[in-house]
Amino acid sequence: MAHSSEEGKDKPLYMISVAAELTGMHPQTLRVYEQKGLVNPGRSRGNTRLYSRRDIERLNLISKLTEEGINLAGVVRILDMQERAAERDAEIDKLRARVRALEDDIHELRMRERITALARYDGADPEQVMRGLLNGTIAAAEG
Repeated sequence: MAHSSEEGKDKPLYMISVAAELTGMHPQTLRVYEQKGLVNPGRSRGNTRLYSRRDIERLNLISKLTEEGINLAGVVRILDMQERAAERDAEIDKLRARVRALEDDIHELRMRERITALARYDGADPEQVMRGLLNGTIAAAEG
């Protein structure tokens, strides 16, 4: 659910007059910010600027930063660092998931090694022991 809500934030919805009202900025300021690459609104078929919820959030952040005395060059730097941090966070999440999957694989391999070692100790065929264990697990689940 949260994922689709995040995707919805990028949908171009608001014309420049609405975006200006939502952010408390003058439409000309929004045009200047677009010109400077601070925001990149979508366009309608008629070439009308359409701002998304993410654009509005970004404009509000720009407004907050400039009100704190940060010039536009500083704002550009902050936005860039913020985007890079978000990309790295996503990459870290992906790597953590991969590590978990690899840990599960290693655990499974170790369990198989232990079973094989026990089967050798008992003098049984390891493949036959594995099949028996698997069938026993399936039988236990069914029964």
